[in-house]
Amino acid sequence: MRILIATVHVPFIRGGAEVHAEGLRDALREAGHEVEIIAVPFKWYPPERIVDHMLACRLLDVTEVMGTPVDLLIGLRFPAYLIPHPNKVLWILHQFRTAYELWDHQLGDLIYSPNGAEVRDAIRQADRHFISQAKAIYANSANVAARLKYFCEIEAAPLYHPPLHAEKFFVAEAEDYFFFPSRLCLPKRQSLVLEALAHTKQPVRVRFAGAADQPAYQSELKSLARKLRVHNRVDWLGSIDEMQKRDLYARSLGVIYPPIDEDYGYVTLEAMLASKPLIVCTDSGGPLEFVQHEKTGLIAEPEAGSMAKAFDRLWQDRSAARKWGEAGNSLYREMNITWANVVRKLLA
Repeated sequence: MRILIATVHVPFIRGGAEVHAEGLRDALREAGHEVEIIAVPFKWYPPERIVDHMLACRLLDVTEVMGTPVDLLIGLRFPAYLIPHPNKVLWILHQFRTAYELWDHQLGDLIYSPNGAEVRDAIRQADRHFISQAKAIYANSANVAARLKYFCEIEAAPLYHPPLHAEKFFVAEAEDYFFFPSRLCLPKRQSLVLEALAHTKQPVRVRFAGAADQPAYQSELKSLARKLRVHNRVDWLGSIDEMQKRDLYARSLGVIYPPIDEDYGYVTLEAMLASKPLIVCTDSGGPLEFVQHEKTGLIAEPEAGSMAKAFDRLWQDRSAARKWGEAGNSLYREMNITWANVVRKLLA
C-alpha cells in the first residue's frame, strides 16, 4: 500500500512524537509498504493561529499524489489528524491538551487568552465531529484513550509501541546514581526531583540527561539546585546520543520519571528494557499503566517528602531494586509491545 502518516512538527524541537512517527514509518516500510510522513509546521500562539491550522489541515488534499492514489492516511497529532481522507485510521498521541485536561491546570495557557474559550470550543467541536469519521481509532495509551472518552465520548483502543532501538537495551551492574532522561521542561518536573533531593537522608545522586525546551529553563534549574544545596549531587549531561543513553540506563540504580499526566512515556519502557525499577508519581499518567508499586518500582505522591522517601528506599534496598527491575522487564515482554503488532492492528 501507499501510506501517509500525518503529524505536526514544531521547528527545532525534537521529542517522543518525532521518534514515534519515524518508528511507525520504518515499521510499515519493513512490512513492504511505501510510506511518507507529512509533518505540518505548527504554531499554537496567538490562540487564533490554532484555528487557522485546523482549517489549513482540513483544506489539504492528500488523496492522491501525481495521479497515484494514497491508499491509507494514519493520523497521529492535532491538528494533522483532521486532514481528510476516505480511508483514514487514527492513532492519537494526544489531543490539544490545554483545550482539555490542562484547560484550568497550572500548566495551561489557553485559558488566559481573551479568546481562549472560543478557541477551546472550536477545537473540541472539530475533534468530536472529525475524529469519529475515521475508519478505526487507536490511542497512544490507555490514559489518552480515557481522555478521549471523557471529553469527546469517543472510544479508542490503546495501542502500545516500543521505544527506539528497543532490542539494543541491556543491563549492567548498578552504580550509585539514579537516571532521569527527558527534555528539561515544566511538565517533566525536574524541579520536583531537586526539591526531593534536599529532603533525602541518603547521599542520593541523580544524572539528568536532555536539552531544555527553553535555554533559560536549564539555568533556572541549576540555580534551584544551588539554592537547595544539592548541586554537588546532580549532573547535567545535556543532549546525549542513543548509545550513551542506553549505557546510562544500564548502569543506573533506578530511573526517575515523575511527569504530570504523561501521555505514554518512552522513559518508562526504556527503564523496563534495561531491567531498572522506576520511581513515578500518582499523577504521572501513562507510566502508571506499567509501574506497579513495590513490584516494578515505587509510586510516590507528587511532593518532595514522598519522593525523597522513595529515593532513600531504593538507594538503600539494592536487592529490591534489582528484583523490581527484573519484574519490569518480564512485564514488558508479556505485553507484546512490538512494531509488528502495531502494524497488524493499524492495517486490519
